[in-house]
Amino acid sequence: MAAQPLVEIVQFPKTRIAVLSHRGAPILLGKSIKNFIEWRQAYGPSPKVSKTFNIIYTDPAKVEAEDYRLDLAVSVSQAVEDNEFGVYSSVIPEGPCAKIRYTGTDDNLSAPVQYLYQKWLQDNDVNLRSYPLFFHRVTLTGEVPPHKMVTDIYLPISYRSQERGL
Repeated sequence: MAAQPLVEIVQFPKTRIAVLSHRGAPILLGKSIKNFIEWRQAYGPSPKVSKTFNIIYTDPAKVEAEDYRLDLAVSVSQAVEDNEFGVYSSVIPEGPCAKIRYTGTDDNLSAPVQYLYQKWLQDNDVNLRSYPLFFHRVTLTGEVPPHKMVTDIYLPISYRSQERGL
């Protein structure tokens, strides 16, 4: 039996981001990533000085391909100017998050995500906040071999006792 991932509760800071939204089949995500990289090379901050995020709205295993939704994002210090790539400004809100640090390929990334939703949430006095789960890509493709890639998984939460006014 695999060991349960270590879950840490952290206070995530409000983070201004530049976003490129992907809508449609996961197989087409490569095109969105290519467009995001081109925007980043033309206008955006380097991965060396800014954080890269994926904001996950749907589970590709549970929605029709055309309903799949994911945002590619990067931390920025100022608002994004209009551009031909469709990248726009947004914010990851401040608040408590359950965090798992995952090392490995994206092929196995769903296991810690499923653990958070299916086991950890049930065993803890928390609810989901209105912001979706997101990944901070600590290392990116090409920086390390795929099996050594590091991704921090954040699940925005609120405490049930706070919601009841206790």
